[in-house]
Amino acid sequence: MVDEEYFQFSLKIVVNKKQTKVLFAEADNDLADVLLSFLTLPLGKIVGILKKHYGGGEAPLDIGSLTTLYNGVANLEDASFWDEGCKEILLNPKSSSEIEAEYRKLKLDISETQPIEYFTCNNLNCKANILRFPCLSIYYDTVRCCCGETMKRVVEKESRANDCKDGVFTRNSESFIISDELRILPNTTGFVQTLKSFGIADTYGAELRNVTFGFNEIMDLLKASLLSHTPLTDIILNKNQIYDYARTKYEPGFSLERIATKATSRPKKMNLKVVLQKSTNKLLFAQAEDDFVDFLFIFLAIPLGGVEHLLGSNTCLKSIDNLHRSVADLTDHNYLASADTKNILMNPELHHGYISENMVLPLSEQRLYATFNSTWGTIKCSSVKFVRGPGKYVKGPRLYKISDDLTVTPFCMASTLSVIESLNIPLSDVKEIELQIGLEEGLNILKASLTSTSALTDGLKIDGMFMKQPSKDTDVSGGLKIDDVFMKQPSKDTDVSGGLKIDGVFMKQVSKDTDVSQNRRPRYSFIDKWHFSTAFKLHYYFTHWNFTFVASYV
Repeated sequence: MVDEEYFQFSLKIVVNKKQTKVLFAEADNDLADVLLSFLTLPLGKIVGILKKHYGGGEAPLDIGSLTTLYNGVANLEDASFWDEGCKEILLNPKSSSEIEAEYRKLKLDISETQPIEYFTCNNLNCKANILRFPCLSIYYDTVRCCCGETMKRVVEKESRANDCKDGVFTRNSESFIISDELRILPNTTGFVQTLKSFGIADTYGAELRNVTFGFNEIMDLLKASLLSHTPLTDIILNKNQIYDYARTKYEPGFSLERIATKATSRPKKMNLKVVLQKSTNKLLFAQAEDDFVDFLFIFLAIPLGGVEHLLGSNTCLKSIDNLHRSVADLTDHNYLASADTKNILMNPELHHGYISENMVLPLSEQRLYATFNSTWGTIKCSSVKFVRGPGKYVKGPRLYKISDDLTVTPFCMASTLSVIESLNIPLSDVKEIELQIGLEEGLNILKASLTSTSALTDGLKIDGMFMKQPSKDTDVSGGLKIDDVFMKQPSKDTDVSGGLKIDGVFMKQVSKDTDVSQNRRPRYSFIDKWHFSTAFKLHYYFTHWNFTFVASYV
């Protein structure tokens, strides 16, 4: 890898006549490799490197609910995790080992990847080692082997066979056309066909420019690809508006049938209690056990290309969607570096040891290839066991509070009541509803987390899930407001039995001796003694075929 502080890419761009939009850019395979490497970065890695590069600043960077999820992990006390290694690998998630090897070949690597070390126990007579199924961990001295020893001895990994290729993800010496929306096409495609593919109808007065991209511009491009539909225009023509991108919006929906066959025949379900304000149907917070928290935390370890695969290139991150679809176009034209590159980019595996036992999403992780020395000599392993406590990130059973933006904190009754009181919400206006979270709900939350700061509300469709709680003067069964139907509070000389119109039925005044035995007539029940006062209570009930009316004065 060339020193990222100094290396620069040269590219040609074509700008429209008004100089308000980049129509397309032409670049070599080195820049295309860096762009495609975005798909291999875990979500937590992306949040981490952007936070480090841009810092807090006056305009903090928020990527949907992922930033608050990441910050929640950072702020969660160490005692909530099974060990300190769990927290570390979530804040600095690893890509698969074969992808990390490719990072070091990039002309400019923004991943800040360090070589992964694996550890096993120091007991050379451990039965697991002798049987050639050693316990391995990516945590140093924080978990125990099946023999009871802590893991401190570094394991030497076996290098995977490297295919014959001269590029990283694309073939060397090729050039590519990149649209403003990050769609990549080979430069051999016909000129007219390329313009049509990019939706460019008018090139009159277009201007050709030469620009250079260094480390800062690549970081800007990564950020803009997550926040904007026109990232090239934003970082080249709108440099002074770096924080004013047209934010991507959450759009519900994806094809569940496409991945349903990959899910288990007995899909897992998790319980989630959501606490809502009755009068507004607003989600205040959610309450869940450790399995749901593990599910949320795994978001940080999923590569961007893996998210695209799960959601069928329909993530609301339009630029990343285009980048993901471009891989298929390059595959069809044989411009990728190797036969395995398509899967590495379009559906990258998680690093070995990340997936917890409570996984709802159909994710896959890489197999580990490792060699180490034991009393039996050098042993090669293709399938090993990671020891991660009970296979979870956070301790349980215990309750956690999840905010709408996916901030996770330990559940505390006193602090929760304090939050509700600070919002001036009476407990009588609060309701709790229990939901089951499966594959579909999990994917919806994942999709919403990419662009929405209210991932639970949008992902679970809270606004449309429950009817709004009626106000005290609203009838639940018919949605009729009493003020619009009934007369105002009567005075002492007013007869209240007349002038009432409900669903087109005009009820005339009825005396005590009147026969009201007509078909579908209302039935009346009046209190014998009438006492008029300022308090007037009216209750009514609807049935399918008749109407029951009860009036009382107190």
